Amino acid sequence: MTLANQSLGQLARDLPGATAVFHKYKLDFCCGGSRSLGDAAARKGLDTTAIEAELQALQPQSANQQQLAALGNKELIEHILTRYHDVHREQLPELIRLSQRVERVHGDHPMSPSGLSAHLERMQEELELHMQKEEQILFPMIARGVGGMALAPVQVMRHEHDDHGAALDQLLNLAHGLSLPDGACNTWQALYRGLETLKQDLMEHIHLENNVLFQRVDGQLGGANHG
Repeated sequence: MTLANQSLGQLARDLPGATAVFHKYKLDFCCGGSRSLGDAAARKGLDTTAIEAELQALQPQSANQQQLAALGNKELIEHILTRYHDVHREQLPELIRLSQRVERVHGDHPMSPSGLSAHLERMQEELELHMQKEEQILFPMIARGVGGMALAPVQVMRHEHDDHGAALDQLLNLAHGLSLPDGACNTWQALYRGLETLKQDLMEHIHLENNVLFQRVDGQLGGANHG
């Protein structure tokens, strides 16, 4: 099977370094992970051959994704909790504070991210509720190996992941694609650096759940073979 025929999620999971290429071309490998590389590139008017060449040129120097995919369910869940859930809870309050300051001080600037702080507050609330459902209901199910019972909650979480992806798109629109105006102050620069980190972390987070952990449940493997 050519790379163009493989799904973005599969490539992100199995090919070390692929996620950096997908970030570069703004290809959605988390919520849109089931779409093939060729289809996703065509929808954006991108040169599939050029992207394939970049993927083929990747050196397997970082096997992080493969190492994560090889973890048992309990270990993978622990990684998700510490690397993403805990981190998001630290990121969003600071980003809200920074965005409030930028909007207050530079509200009359044409590039001001008007409405961003309110949007981040909604994202924080929705993401917190989502993570609590995973921590209190879904993840314990998967860790216990009751994959069949987890199928319905997994579908709910996937749907909410799509909502998070849409919220991320709206964030980028409000922040003008994270393009800074000339002479942007340090707070504005720090805000957009933080938003870029949040974007990458959230996409990696959703990818790891959708295309690795939840894929095991979808495949009826549950914890029997991976826990």
